[in-house]
Amino acid sequence: MTQLILSLFPGIGLLDRAFEEEGFCIVRGPDVLWGGDIHAFHPPAGRFDGVIGGPPCQVFSHMRHLNPNAGKKHGNVIPEFERCVSESQPEWFLMENVPDAPLPEVDGYLVRDLILNNRWLGEEQNRTRRFSFGTRDGRKLLVEVALFESLIFEYCVHGSNNGQKVPVRLNSGGKVKKSLKPPTVSAGHGAVMSHERGNTSLPEMCRLQGLPENFLEDAPFTVHGKRRVIGNGVPLPMGRAIARAVKEALQ
Repeated sequence: MTQLILSLFPGIGLLDRAFEEEGFCIVRGPDVLWGGDIHAFHPPAGRFDGVIGGPPCQVFSHMRHLNPNAGKKHGNVIPEFERCVSESQPEWFLMENVPDAPLPEVDGYLVRDLILNNRWLGEEQNRTRRFSFGTRDGRKLLVEVALFESLIFEYCVHGSNNGQKVPVRLNSGGKVKKSLKPPTVSAGHGAVMSHERGNTSLPEMCRLQGLPENFLEDAPFTVHGKRRVIGNGVPLPMGRAIARAVKEALQ
């Protein structure tokens, strides 16, 4: 029997898309992107088998150390996610957020969290997220990862950086090479550098997120708007891996 899932903070639905591919039926809740207000939303009890969602993460992101205003607009809305789970009383729930975000707490559920990097799935983009899985009996998510990471290393793309790639530490010394040369492999040093901080084209952002390069081509968004909603989403390969893990845990 197909599970009916409530999606909170859906955005453009990248996580939803991954769960739909695994056979779940998704009902999308309100989102500010479409003029919705989570604070005024009250889901019915006993109608949904599961609840998924990624509350805005800026207030917990590392970028908040560079921008003191990061996250002030929306604040911490994880309590709204917790409230909606409590009201709907599903069999399980899954919350996606940055690693520094607190785990959701809902009476009657045991939460097991999982830190996952997109590169562990064999993908190029370096993007790390925490997934909190809540069930009545404390089940764990077991994600199938790739045997090897990709030799091509791409920076994480964000919806807030206008298409710029964000540099990260590549080795134990924490130094980022500053070169626009094509990537090269250094034996014994692990990841391969791709490009330094710079503009990423919209088609490239789509590709790194696991989407067709013409994704949202006909959507009535500005280029800046498309960058924001695509960069804020969960990479499709990561979403697929999590959806499969949830499916296995429920079985």
